[in-house]
Amino acid sequence: MEFGMQFFPCVGPEQRSAAEYFDDCLKLCELCDEYGYTHIRTVEHYFHFYGGYSPNPIVFLTAASQRSATARLITGAVLPAFNNPLKLAGEIGMLDAISGGRLQVGFARAFLPHEFRRFGISPDESVARFDEGMAQVGRLLEEENVTERGRFHSFENITSLPRPTRKPRPRFWTAALGTPQSFEKAGRQGNWIMAIPIARSAMRELCGIYREAWDKAGHPGKGRVMLAFHMYCHEDADEAVRIARGPLNRYLAALVDAASGWITGTSSADYKGYDKIIAALKRETFESQVEAGAAWVGTPSQLADRIAAYDEAVGGIDDASLQVNFNDMSLADAEHSVRLFGEEVMPSFGATRAKGE
Repeated sequence: MEFGMQFFPCVGPEQRSAAEYFDDCLKLCELCDEYGYTHIRTVEHYFHFYGGYSPNPIVFLTAASQRSATARLITGAVLPAFNNPLKLAGEIGMLDAISGGRLQVGFARAFLPHEFRRFGISPDESVARFDEGMAQVGRLLEEENVTERGRFHSFENITSLPRPTRKPRPRFWTAALGTPQSFEKAGRQGNWIMAIPIARSAMRELCGIYREAWDKAGHPGKGRVMLAFHMYCHEDADEAVRIARGPLNRYLAALVDAASGWITGTSSADYKGYDKIIAALKRETFESQVEAGAAWVGTPSQLADRIAAYDEAVGGIDDASLQVNFNDMSLADAEHSVRLFGEEVMPSFGATRAKGE
């Protein structure tokens, strides 16, 4: 199992300025090479204190690429629904060059009703926009003189610049929450899968669907599974709980607030059951997340045991993407946790330095 850092801004100006938040994140990125954290990842969201500080993950990852010489840079994830594929392909090529070929690109459908409303895009177009956008970006990176006649974007005889540094293009990931069809599609298409156990989805079953689809499609290997977790590590178990409880509860509340449209009237055939998912998340707490294994909080020995148990329960995790400074956690607390986890937990799982895959 490999471990990386995920930065998901969940603060607003009244808590912490964007300048302060990103300064903290970039200082934590500097610890990647020292301890063997193998990736740095961030999101694309808009307008709301849940994720809104990161409207373009490429910008942050470009800065992060200069703080670590080995970590992979992963978008977690870009949203084709809100992006022109011509612009996105060019930005991907640029960061791939700046990072020396360390970029990997995660794509997601988007899921927050307020973002669709503010962009003037129907959530009923989510799947179609995702499929078309991801395919068009793939062609623009792999081919030259590309012509596309799409439902949402069309272009003729385009060669995207810069050309990818990693050939034929950076590795693609698909982000999924709990829809079996998303896991099956990712496996069938040969994309790696990134998922979030925060919603108590049946991860063993979903990852099994992904790997089965991968095998049936004839892709080499077994694919790759990344799961995201909140993580806080401290020598004292009670202190770990004291430091992490408030930020995690505020993170959960922010997520529910941002996605509340699903339980206040928004509906879409592309998001069946999301009203129930968000209603269930509204009942989640720090304690329930720790109990379910979706949040890793405790001493090094406690975390080593819990991670091993969770890894076995879901049938194997290739990458654990760790939120290390969630909500308003201080830099001092986050750095202490990152160092301790790197020193005393990661070696138990054979964590290695980034390979640049």
